[in-house]
Amino acid sequence: MKSFRFVATGGTFDILHKGHYALLSKAFQVGGHVIIGVTSDEFALQRKPNEKLIYRYCERVKNLEEAISSKFGKVEYTISKLDNIYGPTVLSNRVEAIVSSYETKSNASEINIIRKKRGLQPLKIITIPTIRSQDAVKISSSRIRAGLIDEDGKLI
Repeated sequence: MKSFRFVATGGTFDILHKGHYALLSKAFQVGGHVIIGVTSDEFALQRKPNEKLIYRYCERVKNLEEAISSKFGKVEYTISKLDNIYGPTVLSNRVEAIVSSYETKSNASEINIIRKKRGLQPLKIITIPTIRSQDAVKISSSRIRAGLIDEDGKLI
């Protein structure tokens, strides 16, 4: 039995890598239905203005759906377009928990502050450990784009 009926998580999901799969794995492990926020192109570029996305929003969603099917099989999820860090997590008590990386835990805390102001129950924050590459640095799409590591964190 899953710990929560509805769980949220999110990211840009430009180049899918081991860190993304760890995040999704935890979300599917604890949630019966996972709401996956995927940043819009505009929001992604606003958050990281010096980064260049490889894939546009629609392609990122398609790649994510294919990866979920391949790696996790038949799981229940919904993809929600994110134009801010909050998405649907601040709209109702339907979402009970949020799965975040250590680096984005502050966003989850900020979401709970807004939920409290709106009279909503706080989300249980579930944080996964940082997934590191062979050189002990965090795996990230930007490091993959730069040609430093591959999607599994192996040095190139």
